[in-house]
Amino acid sequence: MKYLSLFVDTLTELAHHKLRTLLTLLGMIFGVGAVIAMLNIGEGAEREALKMINTMGLHNLIVESKDFEEKELKEQRKHSTGLSIRDGEISVASLPFITQFSAQKKLDTYSIFSAQGKSDGEATGVSPSFFELSKFQLASGRLLNSNDDLAFSQVALLGSTTAKQLFPLGNAVGQNVKINHLWFKVVGVLKAPFLKKEQFQGIKLGGDQNQVFLPLKTALHKFPSKDLVSEVTSLKLKVSEDVDPVAAAQAISHLLERRHNDVDDYKLIVPAALLAQQKQTQQIFNIVMSCVAGISLLVGGIGIMNIMLATVLERTKEIGLLRAVGATQKDIQMQFIAESFTISILGGILGVVFGILLSELISVYSEWAVSWSISAIVLSFSICALVGLTFGVYPAVKASKLDPIDALQSD
Repeated sequence: MKYLSLFVDTLTELAHHKLRTLLTLLGMIFGVGAVIAMLNIGEGAEREALKMINTMGLHNLIVESKDFEEKELKEQRKHSTGLSIRDGEISVASLPFITQFSAQKKLDTYSIFSAQGKSDGEATGVSPSFFELSKFQLASGRLLNSNDDLAFSQVALLGSTTAKQLFPLGNAVGQNVKINHLWFKVVGVLKAPFLKKEQFQGIKLGGDQNQVFLPLKTALHKFPSKDLVSEVTSLKLKVSEDVDPVAAAQAISHLLERRHNDVDDYKLIVPAALLAQQKQTQQIFNIVMSCVAGISLLVGGIGIMNIMLATVLERTKEIGLLRAVGATQKDIQMQFIAESFTISILGGILGVVFGILLSELISVYSEWAVSWSISAIVLSFSICALVGLTFGVYPAVKASKLDPIDALQSD
């Protein structure tokens, strides 16, 4: 009851100075809100990065063929035939930590249409293991398999975007689409990955949803390609779970350098390294923003101390009267500490609400991913309460040490 009465008296005192209390609260509100928004955005960015990396495969290595001008390409082909299926086969055969690979060949596509519509996407040939390594999920139908590849089947798997363009009424499976000069039967449709960004660390993502996937051998044998172009556009290599992908990338790089006679006609992408770089960047961002938010809380704490010192001067006679009727120094200290602590608690509560609203606004207008973090809310609220408690100690001690007689005689 004693503490409840103290809390009620504190709220009553703060209510008598509404504007001053509000101005004191602002520093705490902005500080807590900034911490919560920053940590929520950081958590959301990390989860979104992990989701985007998963589309590439965290334990995959991606080798992509480089594009060159015709004159430069002719010079390159004197020493290297470019990226090929054989590169993937030799990687699996010679490196025990490379368990499997998939190949992809992007085709020169000038026309994709069906009886219901047309698409601005492109066709690409893929080996059967492509979908396993790429973590794609089916919305309907089935994936391409080894039988399709061996039989040079004219079957197709649609990305979600392409399926909507070609078959706006739905039911794409079993329908026919024409790609350039050939007709293909649709056997499946991919599920959209729900990525908020189209790129990650400069690497394009989500483009697979605007493609038509064909069996690799069908694509290589039934669609003509330009002279001197690499046999395949990219390779995806699966690294064993117990091997560091970055270390595996060095071995793959040495192997390809020998096979390509040191010709730099490919680039190696390591999703695990991209994720590590993203985390490092995010960590720096969090540190900087934490410092900014910390300064805001510090300013709020100084504001609380300033207001409480002013309150001590205003209530000097009241302090003297309380001491005269028997209040101890501890009672006076508790009264003023309770006021500063209550201000910080109110600031923390309003700061949490402000932080949540700020996170939502940033998410809506910047399209950044936001993930709610209970630990962020608890941490920022606790720091706010601690700041209010700490900065209220000095004014409380100063008030308790006033001489009762001098306090009663003050103007």
